[in-house]
Amino acid sequence: MEKLRQKGKRVFFVTNNSTQSRQSFLKKFEKLGIEAHLNEIASSAFATAAYLKHIVKFPSDKKVYIIGMAGIREELTAEGIRTCGAEEDSGLFDNDPIVPDPEVGAVVIGLDTQVNYKKFNKAFFYLRNNPGCHFIVTNEDTTFPTHGTLQPGAGSIAATIITALNRRPDVVLGKPAQNMLQTIFAEYKLDPSKTCMIGDRLDTDIDFGLKGGIETLCVLTGVTTEEEILAPTNPIKPTYYIQGVADFAI
Repeated sequence: MEKLRQKGKRVFFVTNNSTQSRQSFLKKFEKLGIEAHLNEIASSAFATAAYLKHIVKFPSDKKVYIIGMAGIREELTAEGIRTCGAEEDSGLFDNDPIVPDPEVGAVVIGLDTQVNYKKFNKAFFYLRNNPGCHFIVTNEDTTFPTHGTLQPGAGSIAATIITALNRRPDVVLGKPAQNMLQTIFAEYKLDPSKTCMIGDRLDTDIDFGLKGGIETLCVLTGVTTEEEILAPTNPIKPTYYIQGVADFAI
């Protein structure tokens, strides 16, 4: 990253990870010795909060029910949006009837490593019984890499409610959706012809850049392999690919 900055490049960190807030990511970067600033970080949780505040103009007398973790709650709270669910429902495993909260006006689903049937049931209840309830998914990554393997992602969790309702979300905020890219371009007046999206996943990172009309670079240190990129059946072709970002130092 420092090599790019020395060459006069602006660096932005764009992540579908909704489990942490931008402040949490900033602290993580600091511990790793990576220079970063809050306005350089765009996450699906932050995009969700911005969407509810600026696009939906979510009313102050309503709450958002969350299937997700602290990152979503913290970003919504930072925008003055009230929440329920999330961690407070992580210990619920009974199948008792739901006592509805009449103030819930939206359901947001992201990655939740403590998801349970009660959370699914509540989200389904609010969306099924309130036609005006907004249905928002932070991102649809079916899996995510961790501990040397893959685990089910936010998209796999959201698929449960999508299937039960037999309807798509009103909006998906994370990559490859264009919300975050459009926000960055508008805010910082970037030139698309001089912008490159770097990532390790074809169906989110690279597709995000391609749909935004910018060059793309796939690194082989994460989800995607060289064989997948070169496969004739692969419709998502990055402009470039390299082993890892460390190659920039060469």
